[in-house]
Formats: sequence, C-alpha cells, structure tokens
Amino acid sequence: MIPLRDDNPTQTTPIIVYILVTINIVVFWHQLSLGSNIEEFFQLYAVIPQQLSDSLDGVRSSQSFPEILTLITSQFLHGGLMHIGFNMLFLLTFGNNIEDDLGHFKFLFFYLTCGVLAGLTHWFFGMESTVPTIGASGAIAGVMGAYIIKYPRAQILTLIPLGFFITTVRIPAVFFLGFWFLQQAINSVVSLGMPEAMTGVAYWAHAGGFVFGAILGPLMGLMSDR
Repeated sequence: MIPLRDDNPTQTTPIIVYILVTINIVVFWHQLSLGSNIEEFFQLYAVIPQQLSDSLDGVRSSQSFPEILTLITSQFLHGGLMHIGFNMLFLLTFGNNIEDDLGHFKFLFFYLTCGVLAGLTHWFFGMESTVPTIGASGAIAGVMGAYIIKYPRAQILTLIPLGFFITTVRIPAVFFLGFWFLQQAINSVVSLGMPEAMTGVAYWAHAGGFVFGAILGPLMGLMSDR
C-alpha cells in the first residue's frame, strides 16, 4: 500500500516538511556524486551501533565526527532512489497536519527527537552491529505514530497494486498506519538474533519511532487547540 495523500486539510503551509524534504534530496544528490567514496561517507555520518556503543563507553575513536551526532545526520542519508522516494512520500503525506498542529519549531524538534529515539531503539537491540544505519524512516515513523493518535478516522488515498492492475482506495488512517506498524513490530521480533545484513531494514527503528511519536506528540500538545 502506497499513500498518495490524506484528505485532512491543513491551515498553514508545512514549511518545515518542505525544508526537510529539500535537505534530504540535496544530501542524496551529494551522495550520488561521491561514487566509490560513498562507503566512507556512510562510515562517518551513519549510525554504526558498535561504534556508538564504544563512544558511550568512553572509548576514543579515530573518527573525526562525533559518533553521538550520527543519530541526527543519519536521518538525512538514504541508500537508493526508492528508499528516499518512499520516505519523502510518507513525510509529505502525514507530516503536513502534524506540523500544523504542533507549530513549525515544535514539529522540527519532535521530528528530530523521534529520529534520535528510533536510532537508539535500533542500537539497543543490536549494540554490536557494524552495519551502517541510514534513513529518515525512524523520524517519519514518529510522525505516523502521532498521526494515528490525532487523526485515526482521516481517509488516506492509497495506491494498491493488484497484479497487473493498480487501483486507488480511501483507507482510514487507523487501519493504514495500524497495519504498517504491525508489520514493523512483527518483523522486529523476527529479526532478533539475525544479522542486520540479512534483513536489510532497521525494523526496530521503525517500530520504536512509531511508539515514541505516539507518546511524544500528545506530550508536546498535539491534542490541544492552538
């Protein structure tokens, strides 16, 4: 299922969402220019759980960039066109209303915090992993967690492939996002004990970001009328 748009209007222009999308695209464009140096770039700015564990334990690193800050920089890195494409589509679909509800600056803080907490969730369940973790998925999952709390009945225009045919239907957000979270939660449990290289996806970051977004959103005033 691919969301095309929500049918919930916003009152203000989602400036932060647009800025985040722009930054992600610019960084991805830069990645494309790196060629064979991309792995070195990921080693420096992606979350690598083993290196983060060493950093938190006070082990000195030869890396020139502080490992703790990769919890933020990793949110703007992507592994391919489909990776960034789907992430930005989900951000544009669900981020506009949450930014409208929280306000621009609170939304930016909320977004980055969800991304950091999602990264820490992934780290917690795989502290010795040496696989670089990248993507805005954890932060966007937080936005989706907040959205299901605030707009469970909103209708999501959704693209559904049916074999050789493609159709669109309107699905209530509680079902669309609930099904998405259930997938991530199940895959998170299944992935326990498996090398991340076998899954290719940081499921715990997705599930953790969603839960933290559902909690943090109301704490930051999501449910109040501004």
